[in-house]
Amino acid sequence: MASTVLVGLQWGDEGKGKIIDYMTERSDVVVRFQGGNNAGHTVEIGAEKFVLHLVPSGILREGILNVIGNGVVVNPVALWEEIDALQRRGVAASSRLRLSGRSQLIFAYHCLMDGFREGRLGDRKLGTTRRGIGPAYADKVSRTGIRASAMADAGRMEALFRAQAAEYNAIFRQAGCEVLDVDAEWAKVKAVLPHLVPLLDDTALLVNRAADAGKEILFEGAQGTWLDIDYGTYPYVTSSNTTSGAACTGGGLAPCRIDRVVGVLKAYSTRVGSGPFPTELQDATGDLLRTRGGEYGATTGRPRRCGWFDAVATRYAVMLNGASRVALTKLDVLDSLPVLRICTAYQLDGKTITDMPVDSADLERAVPVYEEMPGWQQDTTGVRSRRALPKAARAYVARLLELSGTKLQIVSVGPKRDQTFTVGR
Repeated sequence: MASTVLVGLQWGDEGKGKIIDYMTERSDVVVRFQGGNNAGHTVEIGAEKFVLHLVPSGILREGILNVIGNGVVVNPVALWEEIDALQRRGVAASSRLRLSGRSQLIFAYHCLMDGFREGRLGDRKLGTTRRGIGPAYADKVSRTGIRASAMADAGRMEALFRAQAAEYNAIFRQAGCEVLDVDAEWAKVKAVLPHLVPLLDDTALLVNRAADAGKEILFEGAQGTWLDIDYGTYPYVTSSNTTSGAACTGGGLAPCRIDRVVGVLKAYSTRVGSGPFPTELQDATGDLLRTRGGEYGATTGRPRRCGWFDAVATRYAVMLNGASRVALTKLDVLDSLPVLRICTAYQLDGKTITDMPVDSADLERAVPVYEEMPGWQQDTTGVRSRRALPKAARAYVARLLELSGTKLQIVSVGPKRDQTFTVGR
């Protein structure tokens, strides 16, 4: 059995939810290890569509234990709403889920602060989802946050909540902004405690015991490599580490116990929000990719920026994550295009470079260098093997892998669970 980390190799929205759901057919435990309800993982099973934000994507399969690890920031009200919605649809979410007592909690005042800070940035806004993710991680780092374990004692929890809410309201009043109705918000939090307290666990211990027992463990990342707080296009990033190393710190399993890393790649590129995006297409082709790919945020509904595949960014992401295998998604979105372009290098200040710049200001100025390949102009949504792909599609996939320095494991040619096939291990 193996412990596998699955991460996004682009700017998020690569299709991780679907791939996680596909891979969990052979998994025993799924661990979400970072991020918060700013993530949106979409899984389509038959005629049903599920959009998951905090709950791991393995929740839709019976017999799988799902873990929200200590690296996740958790809005307790949003978490219960998500669990309750799943249970109303017949998914036994509570019985399949455990929540780390070490995870940090998000409250309404974090969301207000998120919006306040974003508003002050004006034209320099980061494109945050305003879900309170950044302020909650900031409280964690400043050692003033509230951990999920506090929910087990309602009296202690209320005292902590009211004290921190008062501090935030003082900031809001001084700035002349909206303040939080503390009593109303506490009532919402208090109402969900009986539902969430039974889920609390020492999930690091739970995960390690599962590994000791030879269980198949799948670590689920949110967002993507280029939104990583350290390695991403800073400051246009999320507030957590989205790369594979975070699976250890946010999931509780030692690095020596991770067996492999699988990266998820879209057959083209997308990005939500602000920040550099060298291959962005602001033309009819970009519109076509957005329309055919349904490129609208699962969490916010915002239209995604679309562009050609960026092999420079992908190769660097493969290196950072140690991704020996990839799952390639949305290949079918390219079915109608007569010509495809792949970014193989950048022109920056008169020089050709083949590695990602460290500074986002340099990436903003980078001009992509493209090579062209013929499209296949055939429907691939019914394909269920690599051999059955059109010859031009196989050539395109092979070139992406060659440029990225990794191997193929899974291909997705549509949103449904059954529009997925494995090509290797």
